[in-house]
Amino acid sequence: MSAKLADLAEQLDIDVKRLKEKIVELGFEVAPRARVIDKEIADLVLLEMKGNLNKPEGAETGKKVKAKIGDKDVDALEEEVLEAPKDVAEMYDEMIAEEREREIVKSQRKKTAGKEGVKKKKDEVVQVDAAKDFIEISESISVKEFAEKTGIKIAKIIGELMKNGILANINQQIDFDTAQIIADDMGVKLKRKRVAAGAEEFMSGDISNLLKEDDVADLRNRPPVVCVMGHVDHGKTKLLDAIRETDVVSGESGGITQHIGAYQVEKKGKLITFLDTPGHEAFTSMRARGAKVTDIAILVVAADEGIKPQTIEAINHAKEAGVPIIVAINKMDKPGAAIDRVKGELTEHDLQPEDWGGKTICVPVSALKKEGIDDLLDMILLTAEMEDLKANPEREAVCTVVEANLDKNLGPVATVLVNTGTLKIMNNVIVGNTFGRIKVMKDYTGKSVLKALPSTPVLIAGLHETPKSGDILQVVKDEKTAREKAEEIGLKTQLQAEEKLSGMSQILATVKADKILKLVIKADTKGSLEAIRQSLAKIKDEEVALKVIHAGVGKLNESDVMMAAASGGLVIGFHSDYDSPYVKKTAEREGVEVKMYTVIYDLLENIKRILSGLIEAELIEVIIGRAELKQIFLTKKKDLIVGCKVLSGKAQSKSKAHVIRQSGGEEVRVGDVEIASLRKVDQEVKEIGEGNDCGMKLTGFMDLKEGDIFEMFKYEEKRRTLE
Repeated sequence: MSAKLADLAEQLDIDVKRLKEKIVELGFEVAPRARVIDKEIADLVLLEMKGNLNKPEGAETGKKVKAKIGDKDVDALEEEVLEAPKDVAEMYDEMIAEEREREIVKSQRKKTAGKEGVKKKKDEVVQVDAAKDFIEISESISVKEFAEKTGIKIAKIIGELMKNGILANINQQIDFDTAQIIADDMGVKLKRKRVAAGAEEFMSGDISNLLKEDDVADLRNRPPVVCVMGHVDHGKTKLLDAIRETDVVSGESGGITQHIGAYQVEKKGKLITFLDTPGHEAFTSMRARGAKVTDIAILVVAADEGIKPQTIEAINHAKEAGVPIIVAINKMDKPGAAIDRVKGELTEHDLQPEDWGGKTICVPVSALKKEGIDDLLDMILLTAEMEDLKANPEREAVCTVVEANLDKNLGPVATVLVNTGTLKIMNNVIVGNTFGRIKVMKDYTGKSVLKALPSTPVLIAGLHETPKSGDILQVVKDEKTAREKAEEIGLKTQLQAEEKLSGMSQILATVKADKILKLVIKADTKGSLEAIRQSLAKIKDEEVALKVIHAGVGKLNESDVMMAAASGGLVIGFHSDYDSPYVKKTAEREGVEVKMYTVIYDLLENIKRILSGLIEAELIEVIIGRAELKQIFLTKKKDLIVGCKVLSGKAQSKSKAHVIRQSGGEEVRVGDVEIASLRKVDQEVKEIGEGNDCGMKLTGFMDLKEGDIFEMFKYEEKRRTLE
């Protein structure tokens, strides 16, 4: 249904132009050339403007008039209309059906029976004790259902929506964010009803959306998750053993009955979770699958040996993951220990020690003599406090698989780390493309537990298949949901494998968003490596950038490939080869592009070509012709039919044109049109050449005059290349 603006203006005794201005002021949209508006809007505008107009002297009062709210006709007294308040929501309150209001209040009474804080006044929101209760709603909800759940009158809701520029009826769906705005204004607390994540989120391993919380008041401090990395034989395992044995509360390292890949210690009444993994390889493997479970990285460096190649790899892994680094300078008991030399080498890799004016915490320790362990734990707690690590223990759990295997007694088992929420025994879960119900849950000592809080590692059994390291676990409401979601993920995984992109396509797809190409470089000598790095540093552009995330001397190993996989980068070998055939197979499996070069020039040219592909093409406006408007044949509501003569170039169907008009001896651009179609005599054509007459059907700018010039153009992409 629609209403004529002219009729509405006549009723209000104002001109159409002023009426349109008033409609815009009231928060509604109206096109400049509109002649009609929606009937519902017209009724609301009529009520609003009559309420604001001065009542004529001697006007009759008590006369009944008809009004319309949504699809409902209501009677109202003219004097009530004339004296209506300016708040549209209040006008709705006066005219809303009393029976509907009573139904809402009655429904709310049932839900809040026996609770304090229920108010029944006509013009007030029926509220529950806000300190205790949240009203849970889905991502979208109808206005009617929202009113029933919250006790807010439908009139109030529609009025608030109108204030925010949304015209809605009682059956209209509103999203959670919109509902939250209305609820906040009315003093009602909402909570988003959680649903299982989409298959794409599970497959990507990106759990950032799953960890989001609507209310920061739900968050509680959680223990930090720590990963120990460093060069082989620098004492990573001994340090982990020393930390376990000096746990002053448990004192039961000998009582650990089974290894689950992670454990917890307590210091000053606070827990710390350690990932008991074989160095940065597992850390990188999990990152390659999208999992980000580590909060703090402990870099173990031997005081008598200093920085080694694997130490550099570990530093680069931790930096790329964006986690704080604490350096444990181990083997301080050895005669050749030189702590200052180690600190000096750390500065070469942008890890400036605190006592040297930097921000990197360095703790001297001796894992063998168990010295400095307490200081290291104190620094971990201090760093965790600065990071302000929090999670919500009151929601369904989201976890990450640390490792998994097939147990001869329990079947498929997995060590999972709880990211947020509380994992409970008998929970139905999805894990990657498998599912199950948790029938066994054990902590790192082998003790059976009923629940696991955030940052707690536990071993679980009850899954249908063995998941992969880095897979995401999420609790769902029932087994049916778990099975359906797992099947969907499995199907998408299979399709993805069949349509797998080439390594280079994956790289381009990964870096398109942030415009950074990440490189892992291996060269035969230090001299070659430095020459490559210096040459790459000269390749600069405002739109795209290069980032060398790791560089080293020697053959390409599995760690290089996994780092590139974790970061979405490219591996470059200069006079370098794979150190084993297995590395090449790993690159193929992970979809990592590996490029081998023997000439630096070829390497640089190829990098430039890749970066050029990441630069956004510039749209250039190309003039294709000019035509003069000779005659306007027909003017319709949204288009015109005109006769033209092509003065130069050509006219093309579906092209655009600037409208140029002579004004004061100068050509002035007054608007733009689009050529919907071209006709030559009575035949429709795609193109008309110079000197020909033609008919055009135009859309866009309607205020055309004979003699106007159409400057026709099209857009072309211009690719910019690197210097």
